[in-house]
Amino acid sequence: MRVSDVNRTIDAVWRIESPRLIAGLARIVRDLGVAEDLAQEALVAALEQWPESGVPDNPGAWLMGTAKHRAVDRMRRAEVHERKKRELGREIEVRGQIENPDLEAEIDDPFDDDLLRLIFMTCHPVLSTDARVALTLRLLAGLTTQEIARAYLVSEATLAQRIVRAKRTLSEARVSFDAPERDELRDRLASVLEVIYLIFNEGYAATAGDDWMRPELIEEALRLGRILAELLPSESEVHGLVALMELHASRSRARIGPNGEAVPLLDQDRSRWDWMLVGRGLAALEQAQRSGGALGPYTLQAAIAACHARARIPDDTDWERIVALYDGLAQLLPSPVVELNRAVAVGMAFGPEAALELVDALVSEPALRGYHLLPTVRGDLLVKLGRDDEARAEFDRAASLTQNARQRAVLLERVATCSPRNGG
Repeated sequence: MRVSDVNRTIDAVWRIESPRLIAGLARIVRDLGVAEDLAQEALVAALEQWPESGVPDNPGAWLMGTAKHRAVDRMRRAEVHERKKRELGREIEVRGQIENPDLEAEIDDPFDDDLLRLIFMTCHPVLSTDARVALTLRLLAGLTTQEIARAYLVSEATLAQRIVRAKRTLSEARVSFDAPERDELRDRLASVLEVIYLIFNEGYAATAGDDWMRPELIEEALRLGRILAELLPSESEVHGLVALMELHASRSRARIGPNGEAVPLLDQDRSRWDWMLVGRGLAALEQAQRSGGALGPYTLQAAIAACHARARIPDDTDWERIVALYDGLAQLLPSPVVELNRAVAVGMAFGPEAALELVDALVSEPALRGYHLLPTVRGDLLVKLGRDDEARAEFDRAASLTQNARQRAVLLERVATCSPRNGG
């Protein structure tokens, strides 16, 4: 195998195995920074050795074994860590890694809850939202600092500093390396789900820049959600979130037209939807609903997405059911954004006048003051009511609020469409 092929293989292995590798090492050495350093040392060793020796049959286990041996060497060189060395030595001896590494056992033990511990650590509420997202993408998604910085349109130095501060915060707060106890799992899980959904949303509808979507973030959020669903199979909201992301992701190909323009949901060619993802999403929703308890916010949103997925043509959409689901969501998660989305559904089910009344009630909401979708929705309703002059002002305001270049261009086209010379 050529060196370039080996390097590509190493990149792929690292992307898949690094979260589990770092998670296992963090549990042993009790230090997230040291665990990441050891994992990187194992990666360097692979880059040096695999082009000569070939890629091992179980590359993940090779990386774990190499990192653990490096950990033992590091402990031996530092007398102040003598006690930790003995603890680490006992841990590795028990797992058969010093003299006779059982690589098959290592690779066949797919998580051992280490990954679950790492997920709850990187998404810990003690961190700011930005820090949680950055650390999760760095350690769990295996993205480089450069890749994350590019996705979120910040400088690499800013992103690196954010990650360093996050690790320091975890250390200073003495955040446990153990998975949360059952009685605190639900509160901590909410933070984890929020982070994964934030990553997905930034991929699905980029808040700034020149691109509508960032597919790499969609893929990583889906991967993290699926892993979490395997680790916590009895948590209905985990399956609800996975269902929501699968169903939204299924529309990705149809959301962008041939010239890069955005295609609204009701105008999309549904034959271009990914029906395998639709199937996965509906199956995850079914699993979430099987729990028998009250439906959570992610499951309710997934049920709304399922209404669209089950309608092979837009006219078949059950808008009255969508309104009812939004009613439930608004009770469970009262929010101006939820109310705005509910107003859109009301407009489709009962007409634009009923919807405009609801939207007008939201105009004074402080949380929506800089939200470009409020004037966008209001503009759409005004167009349907033949009030083009007012609609033009709304689209113009929406264009001034969005940070996404493509979105701004579309809104300015709407302004032109509503101009007097076009019959407005």
